[in-house]
Amino acid sequence: MKRLVAVAFLAAALAGCASTGPALVTDPALPRALPTGSAVAVRWNDPAEFTEIRHSQNRYLAAQGDWVEKLARYVQESTQRALPAGERVDIDILDITRAGQYEWMFSNAQDIRVMRDLYPPRMDVQFKHYDANGTVIAEGERRISDLAYLNGPQPLSSSDPLRYEKRMIDRWVYREFGTRTR
Repeated sequence: MKRLVAVAFLAAALAGCASTGPALVTDPALPRALPTGSAVAVRWNDPAEFTEIRHSQNRYLAAQGDWVEKLARYVQESTQRALPAGERVDIDILDITRAGQYEWMFSNAQDIRVMRDLYPPRMDVQFKHYDANGTVIAEGERRISDLAYLNGPQPLSSSDPLRYEKRMIDRWVYREFGTRTR
């Protein structure tokens, strides 16, 4: 009887933890833009075409999670903080390469992201910056990166898996939009 109760309890606990598995950023049902209503509109291409996934040594793990949306939201928040009132920006994320890489040399640890100088974060973006009257005051395509992401002061949040990408975004936003507000 005790064994039957233990098995039933274990089955109920496992059923409560069961899910459909981790979300994949490549799911075609996921949106490819952040909701509107902000001064900064952010859209992105199909993540399955991003360098992060196409050239990864572990494409399954590279595609897991919601890191594309988190980075897009961070681009939106960081840019919005730098804009003067009334201005707006449209940003298209064309490609993303996250910091680090999965390496096959660790055969029993293929799910570990290895940070080396040769795996810097990169992001290709296209943008249009409008003034308060709706006139385009700047536009272009940029390849942003942080080639020295492991050198110098480390990001404050060492537990954030996107800390290097966020620091790279902050630096680009400051260079591109922040100098206009000073």
